[in-house]
Amino acid sequence: MNPESGSDPSDCAPKPARIGARIATVQRQFDARAARFAPASAVVREAGQRLFDRLRYIRHDAHVVLDLGCGQGTQRDALLKRFARATWIGLDLSTSMLAKAGEGAPRGLNWLPDTLRPRGRALRVCADAERLPLAAGSVDCVFSNLMLNWHPAPHRVFPELGRVLREGGLLLFTSLGPDTLRELREACLGALPHAQPMPFVDMHDLGDMMVTAGFSSPVTDAETLRLTFASPRQLIAEVRALGANPRDDRHPFLASGRQARDLFARLEKQRGSDGRIGLTFEITYGLGWKAPERIQLAPTTTVSVDSLRRQLRRT
Repeated sequence: MNPESGSDPSDCAPKPARIGARIATVQRQFDARAARFAPASAVVREAGQRLFDRLRYIRHDAHVVLDLGCGQGTQRDALLKRFARATWIGLDLSTSMLAKAGEGAPRGLNWLPDTLRPRGRALRVCADAERLPLAAGSVDCVFSNLMLNWHPAPHRVFPELGRVLREGGLLLFTSLGPDTLRELREACLGALPHAQPMPFVDMHDLGDMMVTAGFSSPVTDAETLRLTFASPRQLIAEVRALGANPRDDRHPFLASGRQARDLFARLEKQRGSDGRIGLTFEITYGLGWKAPERIQLAPTTTVSVDSLRRQLRRT
């Protein structure tokens, strides 16, 4: 992941010819990071738990739950416990991440009667979020934790989610907001002038995307999480293991030794009173319901005033 972040509308909607290359870049980067992702996924786990907690206040039944961008399957067991009769479909772009999601029946559900135990209810699928290999109206709930921020064209994902959700289906997601990695971005301004920012979409823009895709009653809000690190090197290692940068115009070369030392020095100056270096993550939460299809009205008929006058005279 590029250490800078920011919101750039031109990057949120890249040309179609470039989207495929960017998706392939994200897939390759997550495949390479799968082995070191788990130790660096504190933010992912915390955001996922907070998103899941919101299900406690929503009355919704589901027979098919799509865990979009499931990664290593962190939320699988919790979702199958919440929707006791549902099939969990864990979908991710990275086969290496899916491989670590595990096989067989989920753990921790042995208290269920034999007829309700989730044998065969956990499926893993490798696919791109904007080309889901699922039938229209086949999903009751989409749960997506910190996936949309890595997709190079999130505005193309929402219509696809609307296609696979049944009428009245629920969409819940989190995404990284523009304030994410603020401290690291500031340190990079002087140390890495050629770095290209990773664009994170504002929550209002995500809400607009939901409306455009046909979701009703969309709600978005945001909060800030903050991690602290003992050293600049530990901070950089965490960020690199956590994600990917889909920009195809990012700087092609590694930072020089001088640039790396300059970056570390700038991060050192950000130590707080506790002696640790902080890093901000802005978490956007989104909720929406699949709206009924709009009724197509008949084409408008145009009638001239003169014709109306003639008809009135006849009567």
